[in-house]
Amino acid sequence: MEQRKRYTSLGAALLAAGVMLFAPSDAVKKAAPPVDARVAWPRAQRAALAATLDDGTAYTPVVFLDAQRSIGTAPTRDGHTLRLVSRAADGKVRVIRTLPMKLNPSFESATTDGQSLVWAESSKAGQQLWAMDLRAGTPPHELTAEMGDARFYQSQYDLVLAEGRVHWVAAGAQDSTEVRSVDLRGGPVDIRSEAGTWALSAWPWLTDGVTAAGGATRLRNLTTGQDKAVVTNGRGVTACSPVWCQTVAFNRDGYPQISLMKPDGSDRRLIAAGTAGTVIADTAVLDRFEVFSQTTANSELTGHVDLLAYEIDTRSTVEISPDATDVMYRAGVLWWSTGNQDEFVRHALDLRTV
Repeated sequence: MEQRKRYTSLGAALLAAGVMLFAPSDAVKKAAPPVDARVAWPRAQRAALAATLDDGTAYTPVVFLDAQRSIGTAPTRDGHTLRLVSRAADGKVRVIRTLPMKLNPSFESATTDGQSLVWAESSKAGQQLWAMDLRAGTPPHELTAEMGDARFYQSQYDLVLAEGRVHWVAAGAQDSTEVRSVDLRGGPVDIRSEAGTWALSAWPWLTDGVTAAGGATRLRNLTTGQDKAVVTNGRGVTACSPVWCQTVAFNRDGYPQISLMKPDGSDRRLIAAGTAGTVIADTAVLDRFEVFSQTTANSELTGHVDLLAYEIDTRSTVEISPDATDVMYRAGVLWWSTGNQDEFVRHALDLRTV
């Protein structure tokens, strides 16, 4: 069976690519420099982590439990097997699952609420949903192989843990979306059909427009059936959580800018311009931080960016790293790499502790 693909918003991808085509001119007014994150957030938990395990194999995190503990993948030293492992703060590794490389395996969309860990496994043999109890330390168990035509958008909400169940979306018939769920103990899959193309957001909300050029126009509450219209000015690409919406657009001078607003259009604020771009799929994480990037003169040589966060409550911008690549976010933790392809260090910042 062909391995499932991840999906991203076409409009957002095109706009993000367009950001790299523009360099700021002398006419663009430079804002005051952002505050360094270590100064702005002195108590935040952070870590610098080796890119390899103690056995020398490359390690790729898929979700962090905190700044120092993570779940990720690594091949065996002979290259024949892909492992899903937990990595402790002291570097010790526990193997959770293994799949043969000949099956072209992947461990996708891992998520955790601190108690349970859930992930999707894809290979030539098919796709399944797996879970394990992190606190009890019991062996993982398969939840279901009835994933449908699952859609993963590289968001922390690809899999959502809520009300004792795991929720995800799959493509349905005739331009519809299947909202699927299964009990954390396993069992039958519940399927609810919604007309249109939707993605999961913070429970119990859906957001539309994930593959549309203009982005989101509606939010839908799965519990009440309530729809909430997203008020936009028709410019740029909009992505929403139930609390905040992000719009990425080009201004009249042709330079990219990022704005935040409430879904009803209120409390609109411009947070970044010049060479600003999105760097993670999720909007206003923890309802507190809008994570974004700025390309610099060095970016053309390295492909790295200036990684920043706009702190919504204080209306201030904080610099997390001036030279970041491979930026990811899940479950409250932001991580990125510095260095080059041959030698790099991975960094993690637990935004929940700010």
